[in-house]
Amino acid sequence: MRISQDWEDYQCLASGDGEKIEKWGNIILRRPDPQIIWKKSNSQIWNEWDGFYHRSNKGGGSWEFKKKIPDEWKVHYKELTFQVSPTNFKHTGIFPEQAVNWDYVMKRIRNDNRVEFRVLNLFAYTGCATMAASMAGASEVVHVDASRGMIEWAKKNRDLCGLTNHKIRFIVDDVIKFLEREKRRGRTYHGIIMDPPSYGRGPNGEVWKLEDNLQELLFKARDVLDKDYSFLLINSYTTGVSPTSLNNILKLTFSNNQVETGEIGLPILENNLVLPCGIYGRVTKD
Repeated sequence: MRISQDWEDYQCLASGDGEKIEKWGNIILRRPDPQIIWKKSNSQIWNEWDGFYHRSNKGGGSWEFKKKIPDEWKVHYKELTFQVSPTNFKHTGIFPEQAVNWDYVMKRIRNDNRVEFRVLNLFAYTGCATMAASMAGASEVVHVDASRGMIEWAKKNRDLCGLTNHKIRFIVDDVIKFLEREKRRGRTYHGIIMDPPSYGRGPNGEVWKLEDNLQELLFKARDVLDKDYSFLLINSYTTGVSPTSLNNILKLTFSNNQVETGEIGLPILENNLVLPCGIYGRVTKD
């Protein structure tokens, strides 16, 4: 288990009964989390929220606010700055547990002495990992996501991080099709980051299911890894896919390389528990 515990602008204050209370800067949000199967405490903190996401029995949900809060605000993680905004699908634009992965990416890039270090971020969402790679000194970061709205959010994060003049390419595209074109173009990358969804549909009705399509994705990513690559990092929130399952598929796809898999999590301030937040896999040549 790798725990993201170096935050200053984020805390998971308490958890229980399928919910968590989090502090984002000076704003407290209460949100559902299916991993939280233990009982909540009687702490007063459960009544101190500014925003509460209520899940609907019909799917989805909506926010309730006790007071007017900004539509968006900033949080900082070390030298990075990101925009937070409560969305209508409960998320905030940031997955704080991913900080351990940002640290890993930055360390790999900063400890590498090559002049050119190209990074590809797939299913790149609002671009936190993109900005981490660029801040660490990547010569180029290619950010690929199928959502134009997420691309625009990522551009705001680029500007908040002071990376406007860095070489970051934002591409709205289907990841598999993009990888196939990059292979035909002979383009390679020294680092690849990916956070594939559990399920999705493409613009032409294509169905993506992680359990069925992950190995194809990894093969296509392998095709664009530079022969002298540094790392491939994958993250997954898919229920039922264990670190051992991920380890097996990575070892079969990247034979004779170093593979590490495990869980990532967040410390819970109230009782020193750890909130599990998905799994990760790292592939390196050294």
